[in-house]
This record gives sequence, C-alpha cells and structure tokens, in this order.
Amino acid sequence: METLAYELESGRERTEAETAPSIHILLIEDMPETARLIMDLLQETHVRRFEVECADHLVAGLDRLARGSIDLVMLDLSLADGAGLANVEQARALAPHIPIIVLSSLNDEAVAIMAVEEGAQDYLVRSQLDSHLLARAIVYAIDRKRAETELSAAERKYHSIFEHIVEGIFQTTPDGRYLNANPALARIYGYESPADLIAHVTDIGRSLYVRPGQRDKFIRLMDENDVVTNFESEIYRKDGSIIWIAENVRVIRDDKGKLVCYEGTVEDITARKRVEQKLQNSEALYHSLVETLPQNILRKDLSERFTFANQRFCLNLGRPIEDILGKTDFDFFPAEMAAKYQRDDRLIMETGKPFETVEEHQAPGGPKQYVQVVKTPLYDAEGKIIGLQGIFWDITEKKVAEERERRANEELARSREELRGKNEQMEEDLRMACEIQQAILPQQYPTFPLGSTPEASALGFCHRYHPTGAVGGDFFNVLALSDTTAGVFICDVMGHGVRSALVTAMVRALVEELKPVAEDPGQLLTQLNRDLRAILKQSGSLMFTTAFYLVIDLAKRELRYANAAHPKPLLLRRGAGVVETLANKGGKAGPALGLFDHSEYTGFQAPLAAGDAVMLFTDGVFEVEGADRKLYSQEMLIEAVNARAALPCSELFDALLVEIQSFAATGEFDDDVCLVGVEIR
Repeated sequence: METLAYELESGRERTEAETAPSIHILLIEDMPETARLIMDLLQETHVRRFEVECADHLVAGLDRLARGSIDLVMLDLSLADGAGLANVEQARALAPHIPIIVLSSLNDEAVAIMAVEEGAQDYLVRSQLDSHLLARAIVYAIDRKRAETELSAAERKYHSIFEHIVEGIFQTTPDGRYLNANPALARIYGYESPADLIAHVTDIGRSLYVRPGQRDKFIRLMDENDVVTNFESEIYRKDGSIIWIAENVRVIRDDKGKLVCYEGTVEDITARKRVEQKLQNSEALYHSLVETLPQNILRKDLSERFTFANQRFCLNLGRPIEDILGKTDFDFFPAEMAAKYQRDDRLIMETGKPFETVEEHQAPGGPKQYVQVVKTPLYDAEGKIIGLQGIFWDITEKKVAEERERRANEELARSREELRGKNEQMEEDLRMACEIQQAILPQQYPTFPLGSTPEASALGFCHRYHPTGAVGGDFFNVLALSDTTAGVFICDVMGHGVRSALVTAMVRALVEELKPVAEDPGQLLTQLNRDLRAILKQSGSLMFTTAFYLVIDLAKRELRYANAAHPKPLLLRRGAGVVETLANKGGKAGPALGLFDHSEYTGFQAPLAAGDAVMLFTDGVFEVEGADRKLYSQEMLIEAVNARAALPCSELFDALLVEIQSFAATGEFDDDVCLVGVEIR
C-alpha cells in the first residue's frame, strides 16, 4: 500500500481551493505505470489537494476501504484478482456512500454505461487522461454522490407526511412502480397497507387502469406539461371492483432537470362519475340541449344510418324525424355528395379523430351552399366508438366575404412598389438608429486621476461591441465618480432590434441621473429598477434588463458591485495566477431590472490589487451553438480566459472573439455581444 500527498510549491500563495480539506483517494490498480500516471497528473492540478493510497490487489483495496476515511475510490476493471464490473458491485456493497470512478483501457461506451449502471460515478479511459479531466472527474463524482445521498434523505423525510393525510398521496416511477403510498391511497384501492399496495401493483398500466392505453396517455401528458390536473380514470381495486379516480400529479426533477418520479394525489370520484354517466345516457337531456342550437345536428351509427336529427336538420331536409331515422345519406343527397360524406364518416370512426372541413352541401330541392362541418366520434360508457355526431352550419356569406377579401388582397399586391419604398425608408431609419446607438457608447474613457493622460491613468479601459442586427440591446458606460473612484455599468435588454435599443437609451439616461448614488451599487440598481419599471408600466411593455454595476475604489483598494440577473464578471488576479467570478454571497443574483416594482439589490465587496483586471460581458459571448449542437458554456469561457489571463484586455478580447466564432456552427454570434475590460495599473 503506497500513499501520496502533494503540497503546493514553496512560496506560492494558497488559493481557496488549495486550502480546502484534501480529498483522500483509494486507487486500486495493479499496473505500477498507471498508478504513477494518476499520481503525477494529480500533482499537476491545483483544483484541490489530493491524498492517494494505492492498492495493487482487489482484496487489499477492499480491506483498506472497509477501514474508512476514504473520500473516493478509483478502481481498475482488469485487476488480476477481480471480476470486471463485479469489482464495482463489491466496492459499493462495502461502502455504498463512497463515489467510485472506473479506470479502463477500453474506450467502450457500452462498458461505460454498464459501469455507471452498476453504481460508478464516472468511467475514465487511461489514454485520454490529463490533469484537468482527472481533477474535474474526481470533484464531480464526489458532488454527484453527495447529491444522491441528500436526495435519498429528502425522500425519506418527505415520505413521513404521507401517513396522516386523508387524501391519497403517491410517488411512482415512469415505468409504473409505486415508490411511496400513504394509508389513504391503500384504503381507496382496497389494500391493507401501503406496503401491500406497493408489493401487488408493480405495473400500473396493466394492473390498475381499466382502459388500455390510459397509462400511456398519462405519461404523454406528463412529458408535455410536467403537470396533470383532474386526470380521470377507471381503476381496479384489489378485490376486482372498479371505481373512478381523479389524479393531480406533477413531475419531480433533480437539480439537473432529470426526471426522478411522479408525485400526486388521488380522489375517489365514483359517485360523481355515476351521476355523469346517467346524464350522458339520458337522451332527453341531450335533446333539450341540441334543439335550441341554430346549427344542424345529426348522429349516425356504425352502419351510416341516422339515429338522431335535430329540428333544424329536419327542416334542412324537408322531412319529419321519423322519415330520417334509419336512412342513409344516399336517401337524401346526390350520389357523389353522399359517397363523399360517408368516406369522411368512415375515417372518423376508424381513427377516432375529430374531423372539420368546409364543403358543398345541397338539401333536396334547395340551392348549393357552403357549410362548415364538424364531426366527432361517439363513445359508449366503456369507451368504444358506436358512431359519430355531426354539426354543420351555412357559411355561404362567409365564403362570399372571403372572395371579396381575395380581390382586396390582389389590390394590395398592386401597392408593392409603395411598400418597397417604405421598407427602404425603414432601413435608412435603422441605419440612423445604429449610428445614434454607437454614439451613446463611450467614445473615450475617463482617466484617474481626472485630467491625467491615458498612459498615466491608474485605470485602463477597453471594450468590444458587436450587435447581431442594425441595433442591439447591449449597453455599457464608464462613470468618473472621483479621482480615485470609477463606476462601470453593463446591461443586456431582452430581445434585439429597435425596441431593445430604445430601452438601452432610457437606461443610459437613468444611469446618468443616478450619479449622486453611484458610489453604492446596490442603491443604484434598486433606484434604476424603480425608475425603469415606472416607465415600462406606463408604456404597457413587458421588457426586462439584466445588469451589473461595478465601483472600483482605488483609495480603499476594493471592488463594490451589485448584480441584477446578469452573467457574473471575471476577476483576473494576475499576481496569483487565478480567475475568479464576482458572485453574490449565497450564489444568487437579484432579479432582472423592470420585472418587479420593489426589488432591492444588495452590494458586495471584493479586494483589489495592482495588476488585477476585471472582465464584464453579456450572455451573447457564451450562448453560441457549435457544430455538434453544444453551447459554448461559461465554463469554457472561464477556461479560455484563464489560458490568456496574462494578455492585455484588448488582446485577450480579440483572441476570445476569434475562438468563439471558430467554435460557432455558423461562424457568427447568435446574440448581441459586449465585452468591457478594466485593468488596474
């Protein structure tokens, strides 16, 4: 058994990650060169501190695992005394709370999937390993295992509330198994206890629902909406009797959006459904409804014979009801028209789908008409199709109006030249709007102290601005608050185009008016939200703006900032060789500007050192889709910045834009892009 613990280089300042508790790894690997490779790679990374113990046999490794104090196991599948994937099962059985990463020389997706199914958190191929990948896999495996453990604990706690509620409550898997059920649900379904219910109902779709396909319908609705309310079904109780239930269900997902289970309530609605069925079977009630409608209403059986006709349809045919019942379309209409009607009818009764169309209709002895037709299948109490119902009404006048509209459209088409001219004028207006928007962006940056030359200024600025259209919704400004204090504001207005550009102009004016409170980022964003909200409410527009405001205080050597749902800027601590995010304490930013009347924004601080740089940006920088349909993520952006952190901001920005455009499938940005850099000299 060999142990490795790596320490930082002498004299280098520790980062927060490096001062965190070390991760104790048990490496079960019988190839010395692989074990040494793992140790060397872990020594290269400074993401976390690692301590590694090596065991060259499975038995020795499992013995060490049993003694505890291990944070993660890295396990070779091809150990001489092992059994492939069974190695994972043995390790999990011994320490189910410890995450496992499988090492293999096989780049085999099927094996990787089986390893994860056996309980491994990750599957790494030796030939693909590097220090960054290995460190990230270790940290992510520990995080995922911790999340799984916490989720299990939460589910156990949540299950305890089931026991004392009268309404039936359950949790089920998508494949139809019960995870949890309270006593009330067991009573509704006729079982002695929740355990009895869970043991006997192992396939809800087959053993619970009376109507075939009802479970499939439920799953489809859940996939589409994540919530199903008042989902009514007939179900079998344990003794074989049938009752009606109504379900209200929602999808439960984990923090990564993965479906965990369905959770919902059940109500016994048998009494109500019996009343409804009696009403549905009451022909008298049906007649009282349809006879008052101005539409022609009819019903047919599976043999195309009329089984019902309201008085308006009787008047249309010029026949009493007794001369219509039992007859078919061929008894009243021209043969070609009757054949067409029956083709439509058969399609409805074969597919069970409603049918709607506009068609020609000619009553006996009457003129031809255009009628709007709606036909729907009729079901009996058991859900079987027993015929169809048809409703139609005269829309001849509407068709005439449509003809008039067609002629009007032809007239409109003759005005294309005029419209083209207007479009050209609109394009000219957009060009002017673009020029105006460019003009409101900073044309030159202030210097600190005020009046010094740009070369002697204690702060250096640069920016890159790329709207996706003629005008954009991104904006930034630099405020000179004093000889030693600068304010940097950046925002991203929802959408693109002229509306967004107009809002950026309003934001610029409001920020200028708020200079008296500009030393306090939280107060500035709070007042800016109230002013912007008041303007947008008057206009009736639903627009919101993400924003970040930063105050650079050279005298106090600190940064003060507040965030309104904007991407977190990056702080390049060049002296320490690290890149940090300017995140709010607790991790959450405030809401976007313009959404709520009384949003309050809190300011935060961060220390500042000479040589540091701050990079502010809008989400157009990283929301770029690549050729493989993957997005250029914030993590990729931070990695790219980290690799070029020593460059001046102007060179850094140019290199980033080239990299991201090369990544993009179209070679272009999908959204407005704004980058602002501040260098502390």
